Amino acid sequence: MNLPIAAQEALDSFEQAAGWEQRARLLMQWGERLPALSSDEQCEANRVQGCESQVWLVAEQHAGHWHFRASSDARMIRGLLALLLVRVEGLSSSALQQLDLPGWFNQLGLGRQLSPSRSNGLNAVLQRMAQLASGG
Repeated sequence: MNLPIAAQEALDSFEQAAGWEQRARLLMQWGERLPALSSDEQCEANRVQGCESQVWLVAEQHAGHWHFRASSDARMIRGLLALLLVRVEGLSSSALQQLDLPGWFNQLGLGRQLSPSRSNGLNAVLQRMAQLASGG
């Protein structure tokens, strides 16, 4: 499976992290890299339903490939969003529909740390991405 470059970098850095504390620190650092959304973009229309935290998602398509930007008011969620975004960057609609989200977070060694509510929230984000990608 070919990963986008940034996703491979993420995977490499998380594989080298010794234990949960280092992974948690990495997660926060990834979250800090997320470019901020403008206040106009943080509107109700872009808010992802089904997340406990506030999460906003903006999608753009260029030449059949999807590019997403997202933000959250929760630090941990911002980190998880950053890792989700590097994994989905540039995917086609069909590849997006087939993404194994739990598998990706397990590869990063974060699967066990995803509480059911965080996991549901990330799935809601992925579903919203798929919806946007299918023109909904």
